[in-house]
Amino acid sequence: MRGASAFLIAGLTIAATAGSAAAEPCSRPDALGTYRVLAVSAVATPRVGRKHFPDTLPLADKELVLTFDDGPWPTTTPRVLDALKAECVRATFFLLGRNTDAHPALARRALAEGHTIGHHTYSHPLLSQLPLAKAEAEINRGIARDEFALTGVARSTPSTPFFRFPGFASSQPLLDRLQDRGIVVFGADVWASDWEPMSPDVQLQKLLQRIEHVRRGIVLLHDTKAQTAAMVPRLLRELKARGYRIVHVVPASASVTN
Repeated sequence: MRGASAFLIAGLTIAATAGSAAAEPCSRPDALGTYRVLAVSAVATPRVGRKHFPDTLPLADKELVLTFDDGPWPTTTPRVLDALKAECVRATFFLLGRNTDAHPALARRALAEGHTIGHHTYSHPLLSQLPLAKAEAEINRGIARDEFALTGVARSTPSTPFFRFPGFASSQPLLDRLQDRGIVVFGADVWASDWEPMSPDVQLQKLLQRIEHVRRGIVLLHDTKAQTAAMVPRLLRELKARGYRIVHVVPASASVTN
């Protein structure tokens, strides 16, 4: 394995084989809830999401991982967090460092409410179009600002080693660097195209049709979009009605029993 000691590999592999655990029980029996917690490591699954990579997370039929990009944003992220909390659902937020700088309390709220915090660069450039050193500096700056908001320490080693490329614009050298660092790269299996203007109703129907087609995988949304914030409560209720189950991803080095 590139750049990893045998000791580190062994430790991460043991953690990865722990696999998953039941999520906390929800106080609302009619809520969608979080079905289970899945530990993810760069050793077992360095790159996930079949829209971009050969493999995705080991999910069963009708299991979904909900992810949100580009936040936090003051007018929309609280609405998304409220909807997730009402349904006892835990998701993963891939933060932009510049937005975390501007709204650190929202990043801390997402973490405090049990969501996983991943990273999405500082300012959302297409990294494949930058020189390697500048691209990696942009990644590190985003991680450092997210870490500062969450922990008070600006460091380029992430507490949660999850990353998503802006626009999915990766390059093989950057993918190799991230794998060397033990950082899992998330693509997606399905999305609502919510970067395009549309009503919440149209977005909901589009996303549900796509979910029914793939039946399992990583769902990509943007918590910075008003149409998405308006849609999420209805999406969660519809997923419940259709028998879908939500899986919460955490780093393999973290506990999967909480």
